[in-house]
Amino acid sequence: MTPLAMLERLVAFNTESHRSNLELIAFVEAWLTQLGVASVRIPDATGDKAALFASIGPAQDGGVLLSGHTDVVPVAGQAWSDDPWRLRVADGRAYGRGAVDMKGFVAIVLALVPEMRAARLTTPIHILLSYDEEVSCLGVVDAVARMGVDLPRPGVAIVGEPTGMDVVTAHKSVVSLTTRITGKEGHSSQPAHGANAVMAAAELIHWLARRQEQFATAGDPTGLFDPPCSTLQVGAIHGGTARNIIARDCSFLWEFRGLPGHSHRDLMDELAAFAETSVLPGMRLGAPDASIATICDVAVPHLAPRPGSAAEQLALRLAGRNHTATVSFATEAGHFQNAGVATVVCGPGSIDQAHQADEFITLAELDNGTAFIRRLIQAMSA
Repeated sequence: MTPLAMLERLVAFNTESHRSNLELIAFVEAWLTQLGVASVRIPDATGDKAALFASIGPAQDGGVLLSGHTDVVPVAGQAWSDDPWRLRVADGRAYGRGAVDMKGFVAIVLALVPEMRAARLTTPIHILLSYDEEVSCLGVVDAVARMGVDLPRPGVAIVGEPTGMDVVTAHKSVVSLTTRITGKEGHSSQPAHGANAVMAAAELIHWLARRQEQFATAGDPTGLFDPPCSTLQVGAIHGGTARNIIARDCSFLWEFRGLPGHSHRDLMDELAAFAETSVLPGMRLGAPDASIATICDVAVPHLAPRPGSAAEQLALRLAGRNHTATVSFATEAGHFQNAGVATVVCGPGSIDQAHQADEFITLAELDNGTAFIRRLIQAMSA
């Protein structure tokens, strides 16, 4: 099966992140079994989704892990020209949901398994297909925890997100947070008899805005990232019940995108200290039980540059590049790096085509990715 034919099969599975990916996983299991490759299914807690791990070559640690996610972003509300779940090829492009992000890379890897099997691999090539990358990047966590236990531990990981085959060695973290404020309701004509959670939220958000200004002033000492600083922003706020009622409850959703070395936990601690010293004392005059709490909903770790790492050197050689790159979007790569696996992000296509109607990967980009994996197979062979 060619990579394009495999991509057609994969796109046909609706694997939006809120849906199960088990039909796709079963298809891949059957494909691998047909080729004589055993695989390990790693289900999530609900049993509705699963990751899949497989190895080709010597049964040992080391080697190269090729990692891709099976989930895709929703199509609802987007003006597609055709059925997003039917691959359409026209004008040198393959259109379909997930074509570039990132079923294109997964299709290449799976289509070349017969070539991996036929090669005399001296070190293994591992494959990991994950879930929930688009919503949390947590679909690889259980698999990573098992590497070196009951799964082989790779020496290098290549995450095939669309980078135009540039070798990405660093990206920021992405952390989603919720801050909840509880005050005391009452008649708006007597503000001292209550504690206004919406007004308190405004103070906290103003503090975050000032902190963002400080991030911008501090900049990026490495000069690698665009924008050249850690960033934060408040995306939604919900609170109060009526204009003339002191708001008892308020919450706001915010995110932090941190440079390597910038911890969201430090930021949470700073915000909590500001709340305790500057916001809650006033609230507790009218509401002794007033509270402010921030929780981390999802934390996707950064990928830190590791100049000269085994992953960097291998990927540069395979991609025919002489320099590395950084990206602003986050990936699953940080989970592998945090587990001690040298990791880069490198895959076919452009992120500019992802997450929108008529998503596509060019056939030339698909060919470039195929050539990259074929060079990997050759490099891993006797």
